[in-house]
Amino acid sequence: MPRKPLKPCKHPGCPELTDNRFCKNHSKLYERTSASKRGYDSRWRKARKRFLKANPLCVECLKIDRLVEATVVDHIIPHRGDKKLFWDEGNWQTLCKRCHDKKTMTEDRYREYRY
Repeated sequence: MPRKPLKPCKHPGCPELTDNRFCKNHSKLYERTSASKRGYDSRWRKARKRFLKANPLCVECLKIDRLVEATVVDHIIPHRGDKKLFWDEGNWQTLCKRCHDKKTMTEDRYREYRY
C-alpha cells in the first residue's frame, strides 16, 4: 500500500520532511507531560473541590453582575511548573468554563518575557 507523502515539519523555519507534525529534532519541544506530572493529581482535585465549595461563583461574571456557577479553579498568574505558585491559594480564582477559556486564550497563552 502506498504511503502518504512526507510533509514539512511545523516548527518555524525547519525544512525537514516528516510523517508527523514535527520532525524528530523538534517533537520534544512540543510534547506535553500528563496532567498528574504537571501537579493535577488527587491532592489538587481535593483542594480544587474545597475551593469551589467555598467560592461557588465565577469572579469575572460577578464583575458584570451575572451569577454563574464556577466550575474551574484558575491560577491568576500561570504557575508554569512553579510548585510554590501552584499551591498558593492567593493565586487561585474560581471561573466558569467560558471565562476560563477566554482568559487562557488571551492572557495565559504566550509566555511573557521581562528584561
